[in-house]
Amino acid sequence: MAKKIKAIVKLNVKGGQATAAPPVGPALSQHGLPIMDFVKSFNDRTKDQQGTILPVVVTIYEDRTFSFLVKKPPVAILIKKALNLEKAAKTPGKQTVAKMQKAQAKKIAEEKMEDLNTKDIEAAIKIVEGTARSMGVEVTE
Repeated sequence: MAKKIKAIVKLNVKGGQATAAPPVGPALSQHGLPIMDFVKSFNDRTKDQQGTILPVVVTIYEDRTFSFLVKKPPVAILIKKALNLEKAAKTPGKQTVAKMQKAQAKKIAEEKMEDLNTKDIEAAIKIVEGTARSMGVEVTE
């Protein structure tokens, strides 16, 4: 028989750097989850992505066990990484902080594809380009 799900918690945690401190501790402890067990297994699974912010979906079961799914980093993080950006524009639309080639947008779209709500690469590229524009990054051919 399948386990009964008590809660599903979504968090953004730095790879290999989860701790019992907020946001992880309070979000999971309210559901009676053994936090150090989660921290240890999350850090083991993400040690190759040190410091990169990763979305995590934690499924907590009624018997206080859990499972979790680590997704790809958010598109904005991937864009910053690809362009070596410190941060996005304060006033996107008025300010341009960098230029990104369409080929770079395609590469990011391919990497993030499984987490996006589309199976069409062209639509995925448009999602990446939209995020880039909202960060003050100009997409060029």
